[in-house]
Amino acid sequence: MTRQVCVDVATVWSSPEAPRAIDAPATADRPDMSAWTAALDVDARRDLHGRTETQLLQGEPVVVLADGPSGWMHVAAPWQPSPKHSRGYPGWVRSAHLAPESPAGPGAPPGTVAAEPVGLVEWARHFVGLHYLWGGLSRYGLDCSGLVHLTYREAGVVVPRDASAQHAAARPVALGEERIADLYFFAGDDGHVVHVGLVTGRLRMLHAPESGRPIEDAPLTAERQASLAAAGRFLED
Repeated sequence: MTRQVCVDVATVWSSPEAPRAIDAPATADRPDMSAWTAALDVDARRDLHGRTETQLLQGEPVVVLADGPSGWMHVAAPWQPSPKHSRGYPGWVRSAHLAPESPAGPGAPPGTVAAEPVGLVEWARHFVGLHYLWGGLSRYGLDCSGLVHLTYREAGVVVPRDASAQHAAARPVALGEERIADLYFFAGDDGHVVHVGLVTGRLRMLHAPESGRPIEDAPLTAERQASLAAAGRFLED
C-alpha cells in the first residue's frame, strides 16, 4: 500500500518509543516544526542520534510496510534509497502525517531547478546559516547527507539518503579533478564514510557540520583535509 505525506514535514523515527517529551511538537497530528526546532539546544539535537532516521516532505510517497502501535506506521520512503531496505529508507511515522492513499505510485521527485552544477550549488546556498539537525531534510534543519540528498532531489535526481550510501552510489572522481556540485566524502579511522559535502571549489565545500556551527560554505580545515577520503559525482559529465 502506498500513502502520501499530508503535512509539511513528517519525521521518521527509529521506533514509536524513540520520541522524547521535547519532541511532542514534531509528533503532534499537525506538527509544529518551528516550535520543535526552537526548543532543541545542542545537547537535545545530539540526543536525536538513534532516534530520528530521516524526514519526509509534503506530497512524498511512502510504502507501508506494517501497521504498528496505535497512531504509528512502519514505512519505506522510495525517493530516499537506502541499503537498509529495498523499497526505500525505512522507519516509523505518525499515521496522522499520511494521507489515506497516494494518487500515484512512487515515481520520482519532480525537479524545480536544472540538473547542472552552478544552479544546483546556488540553490543549496540558500541553506547557509541553518542549524544542523540529525535526520533533518527540510528548511527547519538538515544533516550533512540530508543537504546533499535534498539538493539533488530539487533537480529531480534521486540519490541515496545517507553519506556512506551516497559514496557507494556516486561515480568516483579523482581528488584534484573534482568540480562544482561534486561531493567530498570524509571517513573515520575505520575507513567508514561519516561526512559529506557539496564541492564549491578546490578544497572548499558547502556542508552541514555537526559541531554546533550552522551550514557553511567554507574551505576545508586541516582536520577535514586529513579525513578526506574520496570525491564522487552524480551529475552527467
